[in-house]
Amino acid sequence: MNEDFVLVLPVALVWAVLAVVYAMAPWGDMIGYAWVWGFGSVLFVGLSGLLLRRGSPGGEVGPDTRQ
Repeated sequence: MNEDFVLVLPVALVWAVLAVVYAMAPWGDMIGYAWVWGFGSVLFVGLSGLLLRRGSPGGEVGPDTRQ
């Protein structure tokens, strides 16, 4: 698992939680914000999926420094 995935996934989770909070807010004008945060969370989940799929070959991190 590469470190980019580990950094992006928590961001997606925070955005998803914020989308739920805004959707359940007692004041009615926050529903639009739920759509924004929800879309952002889907975007970050998609990005983390791409990062997970890409991975790093052989579990190595960083450039190859062998000579």
